[in-house]
Amino acid sequence: MKNKSKQLGTLLKKMLKPVQFGVMAIFFSTMLYGCSSGGNEDQSAATEHESGLAHQAAEAPAVDDGKGIGPVTSVEVGEGIDEALAGNGKAIFEGKCSACHQLSDQKIVGPGLAGVTEKRKPEWVMNMIINPEEMTKKDPTAKKLLAEHLTQMTNQNVNEDDARAILEFLRQNDKNS
Repeated sequence: MKNKSKQLGTLLKKMLKPVQFGVMAIFFSTMLYGCSSGGNEDQSAATEHESGLAHQAAEAPAVDDGKGIGPVTSVEVGEGIDEALAGNGKAIFEGKCSACHQLSDQKIVGPGLAGVTEKRKPEWVMNMIINPEEMTKKDPTAKKLLAEHLTQMTNQNVNEDDARAILEFLRQNDKNS
């Protein structure tokens, strides 16, 4: 009898291990779901707020002047390239931009940047560098780029002076191409 009791105890222990694992899996799944559902509540509250405003007058779309959305409204660029500024821009570009952008027309994560200073106004380029999230929400050209490349440009916390240096480097690249 004692031997059968021991065997029964061993059998129960073996059977409980998968049950314990299952209970733990359910517990952690519940915790994970609980943590992630908080974001959905915020999102649904934001959606309710937005839909509540639908009956109000729509905001007039901004006039697209090709300068983008952001703090840069005017940029003075000379005929020639400021080599010192472009050199500074190259260093910043290599540290913050080159993981996602090539200086050719080849796409990596984001679009290739060959010809960007010929296609876009200097203000647009700088605003995209400084303010990528708002640009992809409000600027028609940036919206199209987001739809095409399916990746939001990361805000690299570049200030206006550094954005100007990157712009000069891109101008230099376009001029030398």
